[in-house]
Amino acid sequence: MSTDATRPSPAPTATDWTVPGLRLRDVTLPVPLDHDDPTSPRLELFARLVTAEGGEDRPWLVYLQGGPGSEAPRLLDASTPPWLPRALREHRVVLLDQRGTGRSTPVGLNAPLPEGAIDGAATLAEATPAQQAAYLTEFRADAIVRDAELLREHLGAERWSLLGQSFGGFTALRYLSAAASSLDTVLFTGGLPAVATDPATLYATTWEGMAARSERYWARFPEDRDRFRRLAERAAAGTLRLPDGSAVGVERLRRLGHLLGASSGAERLHLLLELDPDTPAFAHDLAAALPFSGRNPLYAVLHESCWADGGATAWAAERSQPAAVRDDPTLLAGEHMHREAIAEDPELAPFAEAAALLAEHEWPRLYAEDALRAADVPAAAAVYYDDAYVPREHSMATAALLPRMRTWVTSEYEHNGLRASGEGVLDHLLDLVHGRRAP
Repeated sequence: MSTDATRPSPAPTATDWTVPGLRLRDVTLPVPLDHDDPTSPRLELFARLVTAEGGEDRPWLVYLQGGPGSEAPRLLDASTPPWLPRALREHRVVLLDQRGTGRSTPVGLNAPLPEGAIDGAATLAEATPAQQAAYLTEFRADAIVRDAELLREHLGAERWSLLGQSFGGFTALRYLSAAASSLDTVLFTGGLPAVATDPATLYATTWEGMAARSERYWARFPEDRDRFRRLAERAAAGTLRLPDGSAVGVERLRRLGHLLGASSGAERLHLLLELDPDTPAFAHDLAAALPFSGRNPLYAVLHESCWADGGATAWAAERSQPAAVRDDPTLLAGEHMHREAIAEDPELAPFAEAAALLAEHEWPRLYAEDALRAADVPAAAAVYYDDAYVPREHSMATAALLPRMRTWVTSEYEHNGLRASGEGVLDHLLDLVHGRRAP
């Protein structure tokens, strides 16, 4: 049903502009909401093509952003993000806004829906929870890969390469499973997912890892443990509030532990906890530090589904939470989705019923082991030894499926090593995948 608020069907566009030292082209093209339905409403897919001076004939490298639910990086100059200069020495770079993010028909409660996407609704706010859930099932890695294939064909590229960070690596593995013939090389940074594994098994491993990280943090900043415990007492009493007035419960507060999975994260957490909790500074900084928010609703609502290689997730992080963690609020969480994180955020709460339906949704398989074993594509992966979010053991099992995979297991970096290392991680992987460096 079309209303004034619905988004009209998009048409391909291209706009050229520059930042110092770089030529940019912004490309949009229509893609089906449901790739299996030729009559499906059209989303708009956005990508920014980045070319260095003199690099017009270099091959394409597609950057697949982490998340799910986050848009590609925005360029301020030729050195942001910090890995970009290294990429551009050998490639032209495609910064793809995955469907539902950035300028690719974003998902939001009041964002206009594509014309005809949901009968009787112009926005998700007007849709029923069942309609919301059905719409959101179209935003996983399998659909992102099919979008990317349409973009590749639009650009006239026979093949291209991938750089997948975190969830972007999950998407890259799906690409290898579904369309390996379109790929020259594939690079993974902290993003080799498990194949055919119950998400609860994965989360059980990350719960153990986060408990150990918590203890290391409290050993380094022992006074912070009492500070955090007092915050948890306020959270349990319903008196810990953000600037918008919303309450932060114990489980939502516990997810500050996600800071510990990145370089300088421990320092960031300490700087937050040393603030007086009754000050505006603390309330605002707490709001900024919590991992799930209304800015990128897909990150919360579809987070567990990115691990679902078939079957229902059934709130996997909750059901795998150890009793010792439930009983001790100072044992922190990472990217462990909890219903409380959705219900307590005023911008996410309208998705709560849809999220519950998605938790029971039977997801199709993302990866085919036979296809991965047959993928004749050079690949290299940075596997972080103590990754807080993507367990090393499962990444290495997946790496073993890929016949031309070279792995670099390192304890030098955390999950954000691609950005934190400057050019270091990408340089290592490019040398590895092209045989310029021994594994």
